[in-house]
Amino acid sequence: MTRILFIGDIMGRTGRRAARAGLTALRAEGAFDLVVANAENAAGGFGITEKITRELFTLGVDVLTGGNHSFDKKEALPLLATEARLLRPDNLPPGVPGSGVWIGQARDGARVGVVNLMGRVFMQGTDDPFRAADQVLEDLADRTDLVLFDFHAEATSEKIAFGWHLDGRAAAVLGTHTHVQTADARVLPGGTAYITDVGMTGPHDSVIGVRREDAMTRFLLGLPARFQVATGDPVFSAVSLELDAGTGRALSITRHHERTTPTEDPSNEADK
Repeated sequence: MTRILFIGDIMGRTGRRAARAGLTALRAEGAFDLVVANAENAAGGFGITEKITRELFTLGVDVLTGGNHSFDKKEALPLLATEARLLRPDNLPPGVPGSGVWIGQARDGARVGVVNLMGRVFMQGTDDPFRAADQVLEDLADRTDLVLFDFHAEATSEKIAFGWHLDGRAAAVLGTHTHVQTADARVLPGGTAYITDVGMTGPHDSVIGVRREDAMTRFLLGLPARFQVATGDPVFSAVSLELDAGTGRALSITRHHERTTPTEDPSNEADK
């Protein structure tokens, strides 16, 4: 049995501290064979930097996935082109730096593929994720025992349809992007672990990670407001998976959504 932990969208410094605390607590209960996290919001809520990438790897995350904010930081372009463990959506136009697929070995020896795709409903700039997934699965058929999808999408309906599309062909389909953990985690009939959204690892006392006053200014007055990451009430959102490398299917999926006690951050900088 292969145990994989997937951490939901890490939001700013608060999210990085919550990820550290949550991962430490779960590891005390047992080891994971692979740890994956969505980190497209890890740098002040918008994008990722090389320093933060190294910080998360040092924390014990093995693979980082992305989304529509993957390229918000200029320094992410060369980083994505050279760091194989840092993914961006795979269904972007040809020529975009980086890759949306990682292939490697879990600590138990299982060959694992991690695939990052982005939805099209209410989002822009992507090719059809359904056909992209079909192509990726064909490419990985003889190279992996388990394939895990991070489907970074806005619409609940698109995510659910995507899960059914891959049922029986992927070990897991895990939704990200909307920052609110859904209560529909289950193993689909064909053996694919599914959840519409893993949720956000970051400030719970916020509007999906943003300071309440910033969001409310925009909603109440219709005026532009600079969004800043909130700092209070850190929460750790993740799912743990038990997978059978022999069949390529899931045995179980468990949601984690816990308030955390902030730990010391190696950085003394503001939320970046």
